[in-house]
Amino acid sequence: RAHRNDMENIFPFLFLGAIYSLLDPSPAVARIHFFIFCMGRIVHTVAYLLRLKAPTRSVAYGVAQLPCFSMALQILLATTPYW
Repeated sequence: RAHRNDMENIFPFLFLGAIYSLLDPSPAVARIHFFIFCMGRIVHTVAYLLRLKAPTRSVAYGVAQLPCFSMALQILLATTPYW
């Protein structure tokens, strides 16, 4: 169950990360995006497996989603001139 939960979040991140990488972002900013997502998912998975109290898992999920939203926004901003 935890594995399926991770896959539901990791695959979209990989897709966004691949497209984001094609935009030639700053390597430092890209690393920060990838690190935050990775740490958020690790904390979320540990909280899921250890059944930690309620806000831990939710906060970890939210933190892991921030880089996804940021990358999606940057992809949209980079592609809007072509619309």
